[in-house]
Amino acid sequence: MAKESLKAKELKRERMVAKYAAKRAALKKIINSGSEYTEEKEAAVKALQQLPPNSNPIRKHNRCKLTGRPKGYMRQFGLSRINFREMALAGQIPGVKKASW
Repeated sequence: MAKESLKAKELKRERMVAKYAAKRAALKKIINSGSEYTEEKEAAVKALQQLPPNSNPIRKHNRCKLTGRPKGYMRQFGLSRINFREMALAGQIPGVKKASW
């Protein structure tokens, strides 16, 4: 079980990414447009650097919805591999059954 502070920090990052997404996209568009380096691009780079580091979507990390475990995360279900296996064997995940051949 992950500490509550780590879960809260991850939630805070998600909110910050959503808050600055439009501004970050606009600045990236200015930076990536054209080939020559202009004063407008330089200003956009500086503005992008001034944004909070946690507003970058790269800093988000997937965590299990039940325990907050960061490793062994299965995107399709939003669970760690351990919780997925327990729930699947208990029949709590619809459409999932143990393979046998």
